[in-house]
Amino acid sequence: MLPEDLVKFGLIPEFVGRVPIVVTLDGLNAEALVRILKEPKNSLVRQYAKMLELDGVEVSFEEDALMAMAVEAMNRKTGARGLRAIMERTMMDVMYDVPSDDTVLACRVTKDAVEGTGSVEVTHGEPKQVPRRNMKARRTRSAAPTMPA
Repeated sequence: MLPEDLVKFGLIPEFVGRVPIVVTLDGLNAEALVRILKEPKNSLVRQYAKMLELDGVEVSFEEDALMAMAVEAMNRKTGARGLRAIMERTMMDVMYDVPSDDTVLACRVTKDAVEGTGSVEVTHGEPKQVPRRNMKARRTRSAAPTMPA
């Protein structure tokens, strides 16, 4: 790629003149997209695991499910940015149902759930005690100051 190609693409010559190096990039493959889903410190898999952990629910993602998300992002031609939309669509029902159902112990995301031919597998058990915030401390902090008599 030459600077003239960037001008033909629509960039102004003043900007192109300030870019010292022009390179082309290859698209991400499915394996790279799966790594993006799992490996970074703030990966989508870890974000959803943490959110559900707050409700005392363990979540697991099958490798086939992660690969299906990557393939769908490639088919949509959205790359890594499209992974969040796919994950949100897959997890939407679970994220709404789990906080109100204290019998949910675990969730397993399968390939069928990602493709829309099934749903996320939810394991129920005995109702669990989810630690509540200390509401008494909150009330005393937010109470209006009293006037001395």
